[in-house]
Amino acid sequence: MADVVEEVIEVPVSVKTIYGQEVKQPIKVTIFHEDKRKKAPYLVLNHGRPANVADFAKMKRQRYANISRYFVSLGFVVLVPTRVGYGESGGPDVEYAGRCESKYFAPVWAAAADQTVTVLKTAAKLPYVDLSRGLVVGQSFGGMISITLSTMEIPGLVGAINFAGGGGGNPKDRPANPCSSGTLTRLLKDYGAISKVPTLWLYSENDRFWGSTLPKEWFNAFVQAGGKAEFVQLPPYKDDGHTIFTGNRKAWKSAFEDFLRKLGFQLVPGAQPGRPLDDAQ
Repeated sequence: MADVVEEVIEVPVSVKTIYGQEVKQPIKVTIFHEDKRKKAPYLVLNHGRPANVADFAKMKRQRYANISRYFVSLGFVVLVPTRVGYGESGGPDVEYAGRCESKYFAPVWAAAADQTVTVLKTAAKLPYVDLSRGLVVGQSFGGMISITLSTMEIPGLVGAINFAGGGGGNPKDRPANPCSSGTLTRLLKDYGAISKVPTLWLYSENDRFWGSTLPKEWFNAFVQAGGKAEFVQLPPYKDDGHTIFTGNRKAWKSAFEDFLRKLGFQLVPGAQPGRPLDDAQ
């Protein structure tokens, strides 16, 4: 019987802050793959960004262990970068986008996307990774990284999935009222005009970071500019649906797998979803 192997590698990356400062350092990348599967398409899973800087270090090494194992069960090699500035990777906050009223989102998502590109270049050297076909998936801030990557020439990339993506959110101090939301709408219009692969957008009705209206506004701007996208409205989850990705897989599993089939992925028969809840660490 096949086992899921968890490995950790270090990948040297080079990124720039919004001020043009270059930061070079290694980041931790957690990899999940099935030991009996000789080669599998890739799935890069990007984490979010806590509302408070004090929580960055608490993120440790990002794994999404149960969700990652579920993705492996569907036939993927899963790569989970802990990006510069977070958890065990550490370093400066290269994803700081400026003051609330004047967020500069494009360069910080570019910096995050560049880290994914570098991770994939390293993954190309791993014998069990098929770089000719793959996906990018992201939660919260990571969801917008997926949309950014959809605009780039990424080897083998056929689709991008955005779970609860956005920027500038703070569920405690500014519930459903993120910073510079209009700036994000305009940026997503630009992204829609140059997006190269189909995208899937999934948001809970009671997401306290973005509310229920703004995600549809962002999606519409993206689509009206030419982006290929599907929007799935997920049900409420507890008191804040922003965590539905890890908290209620049953709510999005069907839509996620349907999207993969539309992209031509032959999902592994009999894949088991695993436990219904996931510890993001």
